[in-house]
Amino acid sequence: MTITTREVSHVTIVDITGRITLGDETGKLRDTIHQLIEQGKKKIVLNLAHVDYIDSSGVGELVSSYTTVRNAGGELKLLNLTKKVQDVLYVTKLYTVFDIKDDEFTAVKSFDYFFAK
Repeated sequence: MTITTREVSHVTIVDITGRITLGDETGKLRDTIHQLIEQGKKKIVLNLAHVDYIDSSGVGELVSSYTTVRNAGGELKLLNLTKKVQDVLYVTKLYTVFDIKDDEFTAVKSFDYFFAK
């Protein structure tokens, strides 16, 4: 799994490629989220367009990341879910918890209070 981050209009986009599974992958995601929070980045979008598989530990890490960001006063959103990830979030009913966007422009703009109204 590879993780890269980039900034778009004061929003941090975390591009994830590969599988989010128990082990190094979930640890890497956790570390990335904690580093962003420490840097004061509180508007975070996880781009899951290139995630081809997620297991229960990966789902748990998404929930944990969401909670960590919320507790720090920030917001975490999901972007470009693949069919497999989307299916897992529907089966677990977590699609009701996460703010899920289909395109980057909408995801970035959704942090803008005036645009979101």
